[in-house]
Amino acid sequence: SPSSSFEWLVDRVMLQSMRLRALLARIGRSYELLGSSRFDLAFAPLACLTNASSDSVFPANLKPPSRHSFQSSWAFFASGRSSKTDTEFSTSLRDPKSGFINGGYRVEDFPLERIRNFCIIAHVDHGKSTLADRFMERTGAIQKGSQAQYLDKLQVERERGITVKAQTASLVFRHADGHDYLLNLIDTPGHVDFSYEVSRSLAACQGALLVVDAGQGIQAQTVANFHLASEQGLDIVPLINKIDLPAAEPERVAQQIEELFGLSADSVLLTSAKSGKGLDAVLPAVIQRVSPPRGSPDAPLRMLLFDAFHDEYRGVICLVEIVDGSVAKGDRITAASTGEDYDVQEVGILAPEMHPTGLLRTGQVGYIIPGIKSIKAVRVGDTLHHVRRPVPVLPGFRAAKSMVYAGLYPVDGEDFEQLSTAMEKLTLNDASVVVKKETSDALGPGFRCGFLGMLHMEVFMQRLEQEYGASVVTTTPTVPYIVDLGQGSTLELEKASDFPLDIKVNGILEPTVNATIVVPSEYVGRVIELCQSRHGEQVEHAAMGPGRTLLRYVLPLAELASDFYSELKSKTQGYATFDYEEGEYRPANLQRLDILVHGKVVDALARMVHRSDVEKVGRSLCSKLANLLDRQQFEVGIQAAANGRVFARETLRAMRKNVTAKCYGGDISRKRKLLDRQREGKRRMKRLGSIDVPQDLFPQLMKSR
Repeated sequence: SPSSSFEWLVDRVMLQSMRLRALLARIGRSYELLGSSRFDLAFAPLACLTNASSDSVFPANLKPPSRHSFQSSWAFFASGRSSKTDTEFSTSLRDPKSGFINGGYRVEDFPLERIRNFCIIAHVDHGKSTLADRFMERTGAIQKGSQAQYLDKLQVERERGITVKAQTASLVFRHADGHDYLLNLIDTPGHVDFSYEVSRSLAACQGALLVVDAGQGIQAQTVANFHLASEQGLDIVPLINKIDLPAAEPERVAQQIEELFGLSADSVLLTSAKSGKGLDAVLPAVIQRVSPPRGSPDAPLRMLLFDAFHDEYRGVICLVEIVDGSVAKGDRITAASTGEDYDVQEVGILAPEMHPTGLLRTGQVGYIIPGIKSIKAVRVGDTLHHVRRPVPVLPGFRAAKSMVYAGLYPVDGEDFEQLSTAMEKLTLNDASVVVKKETSDALGPGFRCGFLGMLHMEVFMQRLEQEYGASVVTTTPTVPYIVDLGQGSTLELEKASDFPLDIKVNGILEPTVNATIVVPSEYVGRVIELCQSRHGEQVEHAAMGPGRTLLRYVLPLAELASDFYSELKSKTQGYATFDYEEGEYRPANLQRLDILVHGKVVDALARMVHRSDVEKVGRSLCSKLANLLDRQQFEVGIQAAANGRVFARETLRAMRKNVTAKCYGGDISRKRKLLDRQREGKRRMKRLGSIDVPQDLFPQLMKSR
């Protein structure tokens, strides 16, 4: 009815008054150009509601709207714009420089051929986030002068200066052909430990902007990301950033791109995200070179769930790409993996903040809130469709392969349930972490977690603390070994304390990685020496132009769980870049190393060590632990043992009270009697007493070699 329509329109105006005032101003300026009688009919209600002056906005012949004109104008809005005149009318009122929201756009304004989904991929610190900032500023998604690295929203990203979580933003850009295009941008991480984030982002795109630093050139992760994008068949647009730096060599880097990737040097875009030089050519190139989505608007709904996160009040929020069909608020959908049904409570896009649109159409990337309260019901990579309208399931994502395992335990055993809830919420947002419950004799109940690397583990722990207030203790990182027990029987070993000591073992297989190292030529000798000391096997040694060398090694994965990366940076003054991918298992000469404190094995300190390094690592751990432990009332022995033999020992001297202080003289036998009584008391205390290794010491012992 007109009254209910009027109330809806009033609410709309109150929420978006600034947007409507700007719209009315543009309408007034466009009135005579349009020359359409529909103008008076369609926008008279807006003029009335905002008390717009006819002298300042509209010509004098515009009269206050009647009840009939209001009903007709509302019918005009509800009916949509189908004719050529209406399309031209709506386009003239759009302002692409104000962004999707303030520009007055709707998702219906963008047919499939005017949508582009692309991501930015690059090595660490090559300028991805800054480039994304410039795109959002130039399309009106954010204001100029907004917070730098706007899409890096996590506290850990701000503190470390790296991107760890892929973020999405929908932009509007008016091309030279006069049409407005919807560009769905995904900013991805650059560190090797977050390559799973990159692979999931690529699944929601048809193109990739490959960014290379004009000074550093192609780095290890640049190569890895290029191959990831190529395997998924994405259209790749090469771009050289930071061309305004004094050390920039864009011509040399463009030649590298052509030689290594087969992309023409003439097709490379030259830009500086900091100064804005060359940026005007980037988005037009994305529109021209990246293919539009290939879905079918008339087919049944099929959408890919490529990410999700938990909101305390609204439940699970799913980020989706609409592959086929469309989804609207109020629809009932089904998760293909579980068969569970959900009601869509809200639909919208990220522009870059969440903005409800009520509808998402084929090819568009946005979010839905399906009212899921159980975190375990969501599976990233799942296919969603309308209820009772099954569709072919999308390929989803390859399961993440954990490279490093560690135990996470609450500092206080009573906080286990709180930690369990925090882990469930965070693993929803980081699907690459593998979690299962376990119990340690030294640390109590906790979790065994698999990570993609050491930095991934550190970031995960930091997010647990910052976002959920959980204080955790981490055990020594380990990698999964395969133990050959003979007669075709094997055992997968995720923690060293599970290594069998009472049965014969035929052999141990350790996981390896195929490592790629790009390093300045003057540091090659140091890097080769480091890799050989870590039991690496050289596969390739090649020149990458003047002054740069490419090294490929097969390295034990366990070495990456220690201090290999920091040693590599130290020996090359930070100039080396490192990337790796999963390798094969190979036979290894390993032993289980145990640390005993007061005669008891501390299971959380057990580790698998190469036989040639056992004594060195064992002595180092004993010495470090002796310096960190507090002294007791009795003598404490700290020992290292391997293969049933104790080979290292440190003794923590007992605290001793001066029991003879009160004896000012007299016979010596009185003092001896007091000393003997003290000695007997300490002997009895040593026999009956026990000692626990404080939990806060474990992180300090993690990387000891």
